[in-house]
Amino acid sequence: MIAIIGFVIVSVAVIGGYLLEGGNLSIIFKPVEFMIIGGAALGGFIIASPLKVIKAVGGSISRIFTNKPITKQDYIEVLLMINGIFYKIRQQGLVSIESDVDEPEQSPIFSQYPKVLQNHAAIELITDTLRTVMTTTIAPHELESLIDQELEAHHEEAMTPSHSVGVIADGLPGLGIVAAVLGVILTMGKIKEPPEVLGASIGAALVGTFLGVLLCYGYVGPMARNMEFIANEDLQYLNVIKVALLAFIGGGAAPKVAVEFGRRVIPSSVKPSFLEMEDALRNAKTSQAKTK
Repeated sequence: MIAIIGFVIVSVAVIGGYLLEGGNLSIIFKPVEFMIIGGAALGGFIIASPLKVIKAVGGSISRIFTNKPITKQDYIEVLLMINGIFYKIRQQGLVSIESDVDEPEQSPIFSQYPKVLQNHAAIELITDTLRTVMTTTIAPHELESLIDQELEAHHEEAMTPSHSVGVIADGLPGLGIVAAVLGVILTMGKIKEPPEVLGASIGAALVGTFLGVLLCYGYVGPMARNMEFIANEDLQYLNVIKVALLAFIGGGAAPKVAVEFGRRVIPSSVKPSFLEMEDALRNAKTSQAKTK
């Protein structure tokens, strides 16, 4: 929703300012210019991108308009889920969570947090890490290195749409010049026409440059930046899980202490306070006791 507001502000500011200065909207509204610039940009993107990248860009563009930022409650929920897993391991042993890890959707622990369960990257990080610990004798430092490499690969893949759209944005001013040059070529064919006809034709040619620059800095470039922010936010979320897992598995910390390790690395704008996390843990424990 916030991205749509930004699009409206850019459009109103540019077009509104032009009209307030007495501009004629019909001069800058040239569908053919849009076709040349937009079609060339789209074609170049398809030439440069494998099919999986095209699909990823489509998904990332939809997230710009539908994505909800990760909230404080989202972090609390994932830490509560991790805390439940840790307590079960501490009380019943590592083998006790084998069924939870193999079928998270059927797990009593995972299913309490449907929103976390929908985050496939987070669930895979948790379950794959626990499977590794259950089936191998991996050292703590090796486990940390393994998770770091996984997160790095995930983040690099998540950043691909942003980089691809950024390349498109960088090329738009050049494609605008291409459209402008084509307009100048057409104008040269009208060299014997009166000045007012030539002026209108030259003005129409310059619209290409205008559109290329506007699309680059007003729309497509900011979209690429938005995708980057979303990818970084996802990485921060996974990093919280990583820190809690390593504190419990690698450091041998108590479940509550491991959760605190995770809480400490949550971005400050959405970080729950120590007391808020304490209350959430207490309420979860009370709720589980009533269920039993």
